[in-house]
Amino acid sequence: MSSLPKVHLVDGTYELFRSFFGAPKRTNADGHQVGALRGILRSLMFLLGQEDVTHVGVAFDHVIESFRNELFGGYKTGAGIPYELSSQFHPAEDLCRALGVAVWPMVEFEADDAIATAAARFAADDRVGQVVICTPDKDMAQCVIGDRVILWDRMRKKTYDEAGVMEKFGVAPASIPDYLGLVGDDADGIPGIPRWGAKSTAAVLRRYKHVAQIPDAAEDWDVKVRGAATLASNLAARRDDANLYRTLAVLRTDAPVPETLDDLRWTGADEARLAELCDWLGDARAMGRLPPVKG
Repeated sequence: MSSLPKVHLVDGTYELFRSFFGAPKRTNADGHQVGALRGILRSLMFLLGQEDVTHVGVAFDHVIESFRNELFGGYKTGAGIPYELSSQFHPAEDLCRALGVAVWPMVEFEADDAIATAAARFAADDRVGQVVICTPDKDMAQCVIGDRVILWDRMRKKTYDEAGVMEKFGVAPASIPDYLGLVGDDADGIPGIPRWGAKSTAAVLRRYKHVAQIPDAAEDWDVKVRGAATLASNLAARRDDANLYRTLAVLRTDAPVPETLDDLRWTGADEARLAELCDWLGDARAMGRLPPVKG
């Protein structure tokens, strides 16, 4: 096993949503909803307590909308998010800062872009043993590189390297944006192309890799897919849409993530500030769960 440190990149927005919908609702003494905050604090403390977790960054959608909303009116927005959840967004960032981890609050970009940016940078750093992206989000599968950049679904205790992505989706990581552009992604408001299901899309992309390389006419395909004529016709009629949807699914690697590897090393919490926030959360026992700093 490599002695080089791993870099763990956490999707804070996902963690917050998971805690809100999966953990008990709680209010503090002021009547504010804090259940998701208490959940994300427990989750990150547990992560920091793991033996191989030394360098951590957490990305948040400071606002839900991003540059992608200017490209496509149907892209996801903050509409419909309960106030009880949205009101915990910014305090979650404060909580993570107090915990002592690097925080990336995205405005023009999305949290996924921050993680993609960090993953690409630290994967290219020979001082890093492995980059671990802590999320089950299928968008992030495009960032996987061999076993150097992997996904970790902490809830299901599963990891996905490049072979795992291929097994799960039927396509290589580089084809994930094309896959999502054709199949669609309800979570992000990407509708996809009619009749392009997961199996047929995977079969076609295993041969052609990218939407732009798929011939318009089914008779020009050299891969056998059920319903090929309909699929080809629908794609030919809506190729501009497919290209746009693929663009929406491509994660950017130029998000504002200035931190260096040393900046990501966890050197402990700001205990005074963290204790203050835990008191506000009504979670006096949380400080007792704070793990020791390693090394």
